[in-house]
Order: sequence, then structure tokens, then C-alpha cells
Amino acid sequence: MKTKLLSTLVAFTLACTLHAADEKHPHDHDHGKIKAGPTGGRLITEVEPHAEFLVNKDSKVEIRFVDDDNKVVPPGEQVVTVTLGERSAPTKLSFSTEGDKLISDKTIPAGNDYPTVVQIRAKEGAKAVNEKFHLNLESCPTCKNKEYACTCAHGAEEEKKGK
Repeated sequence: MKTKLLSTLVAFTLACTLHAADEKHPHDHDHGKIKAGPTGGRLITEVEPHAEFLVNKDSKVEIRFVDDDNKVVPPGEQVVTVTLGERSAPTKLSFSTEGDKLISDKTIPAGNDYPTVVQIRAKEGAKAVNEKFHLNLESCPTCKNKEYACTCAHGAEEEKKGK
């Protein structure tokens, strides 16, 4: 009798947990897979609208917001900060609006494969969503993206190693 009761409680708890997770993320995205945005940057899907993180040719970070169809939408009141580099002397980037994107105030540090934290707030004072990854600027040998935005199967493996 106790085993049946315990099994029922566990099943009920699991069902409630799964339902709550579905309520929190009602859209049908695969959050475990790295996705690229419209300009080949890393897509951050934990925020709405989604954000594309891209390092441009001038070594500045560009953030574009995109809808579910990967179409660029103008930035709203979002506040974005990026912290990257060596933990002993991290580089913190702030952003300003430039056309349909946000662009960093500074360039990224010289080098490669830095731990990176992107912090996005819907507006000033709102709770932040954090995205953590390694900023590997090497070109992927399989797809056309940089390794930090690689959508190939090996990209997911590289990301797991970095965590």
C-alpha cells in the first residue's frame, strides 16, 4: 500500500514539474542545441525576442533581436552586458543602439576561447537572463559559422567540454 501511494505521489510530482516547465517555455524550441542567427552569430533563445550574439570584423560584439522566424526586430528597452576574458581581469562590455542592433562600447580582448557571460534584461531593473559559453573565434571546419555559433554536431560536443 505504501509503495502504491509513494509511486502515485512521485508520478504526480513529475507531471506537475513537466507541466510547469511547459508553461515557462510554451514555444517549440530545442534549447539544448546551438542555433545561429540571421548573420551567423550565436542565437540566445532563453529571451523573447531572441538575441543574436555576433563578433564583427572590428572585434566588437553586436546584439540583434530576432523573432521566432529569425527576422530582425528593433531593440526595445533591453539592457545587455557582456563579461568575458580571464577571471583575474575580465572585460565588461556595455552596449548602445546603432540602427537595428546594439553594439559594444569596446572591442573584445585579443586572444581566443574566453569564458563569456551575456546578461540580458528586458528593461532596466528587470531580472536578468544569463547565457554562458566559450567565445571560440576559430572557423568551424564543417559549417560556415565561428565555433561559438557552430550548429554542427561537433559544436555541441565542444560546448560540453567547456562547461
